[in-house]
Amino acid sequence: MPALLDLGTRTAIAAAILIGGIALLHGASLQKRVPLHEPLRDFPAALAKWQGSEQPLPDETIKAVSVDEYLNRSYSDGKTQPMELYVGYYQSQRTDDTIHSPKNCLPGSGWNPVEADRIFFTAPDGKRLAVNEYVVEKGLNRDLVLYWYQSRGRVIASEYSAKVWMVVDALMRGRTDGALVRIITRQESTVTAARARAVAFAEAVYPRLGEFVPN
Repeated sequence: MPALLDLGTRTAIAAAILIGGIALLHGASLQKRVPLHEPLRDFPAALAKWQGSEQPLPDETIKAVSVDEYLNRSYSDGKTQPMELYVGYYQSQRTDDTIHSPKNCLPGSGWNPVEADRIFFTAPDGKRLAVNEYVVEKGLNRDLVLYWYQSRGRVIASEYSAKVWMVVDALMRGRTDGALVRIITRQESTVTAARARAVAFAEAVYPRLGEFVPN
């Protein structure tokens, strides 16, 4: 039975993969630009009990995040706090032009972090998918944020894991395409109520994303 690799060897292998991947990511000609299956503007406006309305982003915001295509909608059921859905899609990524983490963007917009956690929602096949939960506040307002990276057939919560898989897929598949999926809802009373609402909405959104975001 082969001996397990020690920590130093594993670290060296990981570093070599990352260094090779960084070099590859600088060479745009070696990467495929992978389009969406369908334009995000065709994402359903009606999801379960929610009805969506478009919320276009300013041109300077689109330029800052360098997104190829995006969806930004407010979904409401007419009874509870609206759900804000953002999907930003990149046909390819480079080392200096990658998906921006909400943990960096939200504080830059004046929202201060309160707490962060990892929670789960359930896919139609029963699989439990881990996503990030991020509670932020600005003045008297407090929002609950769920977000994840949906890239090349994976749902990934960790920013670090998303970067590692991007490098691996760049090396093995010539692909760095991917999407950031973010859901925001206002926390009026308890975080438990906001979380339950956001998870229910995520479970309505996720099954439809596969019709748009490539595996």
